[in-house]
Amino acid sequence: MDLKQLRYFHEIVRLGSFTRAAETLHVAQPAISVSIRKLEAELELQLFQRHDRKVSLTAEGEHLWLHAQRILQAVDDARLEMQELKGLSKGEVRVGIPGMMGSYYFPPILMAFRHRYPHISLQVIEGGTSQLQQMLETAALDLAVIVRDFLPDELEARVILREEMRVVVGREHPLAQQATVSIGEFFQEELVLFRKGYFHRKVVDRLAAEVGVAPLISFETNLIPLIKSIIKQGFGISTLLAMALENDPDLVHLPFAEPVWLDLCIAWRREGYLSRANQAFVDFLLEKPDLVL
Repeated sequence: MDLKQLRYFHEIVRLGSFTRAAETLHVAQPAISVSIRKLEAELELQLFQRHDRKVSLTAEGEHLWLHAQRILQAVDDARLEMQELKGLSKGEVRVGIPGMMGSYYFPPILMAFRHRYPHISLQVIEGGTSQLQQMLETAALDLAVIVRDFLPDELEARVILREEMRVVVGREHPLAQQATVSIGEFFQEELVLFRKGYFHRKVVDRLAAEVGVAPLISFETNLIPLIKSIIKQGFGISTLLAMALENDPDLVHLPFAEPVWLDLCIAWRREGYLSRANQAFVDFLLEKPDLVL
């Protein structure tokens, strides 16, 4: 078994086709087919079920797929580290950020980072916690912002921000006159929530489970301006990070009776190689720099 065979195997599985794998790798399809046949002969196992133009993994192939992903990622990490030791890195950070933080917290930080490190390119991906975590684990991202409560063992992280989840209501809503809102009171109202997979929704679902109720969901959307508009017009209430609620006089935001705090982390694969560009980004976030350029 060699790395070329594993790369061929990896691309066939990823793309679901010998033909598409050949096109992506710029290799003649017969060469890929021969390589896979040799690999199967060497292992004395059938790795693929072949039907029409599509292929799927056998049970034995599933086991090799798990190893292939880890081996090829380790090789890529080693290659990047060696390039950096030779000073050949182009400097790139691929970071995943939840929409709420991407809109209200990160813009000045990203601009300040580029100001300090103009040679490092930034690729920012917006997504929900579950999606970003999966992309991080499969090395589609280098870094991602994840709530510490939902951090799996496979990831390493550092807390960059502690933020409060606030109950958000319209000015005319009866709850607007209160100093705090209990969890029970919150779940008696119709709610405007993010879709599943986002940390905002995970927090609400966790609170609902703690008190044994099912949320009354009137709207599901990831668009924060739409959430605010729905609340202002009295069609529901929600909960958002305090950072998303500044300078909006038509909304009232209140703490929960038992305040809900979230530790937001910058995370990366525990066994992965953190490049110098990515380490610079992590250090920059932990430094909490003056963002006035």
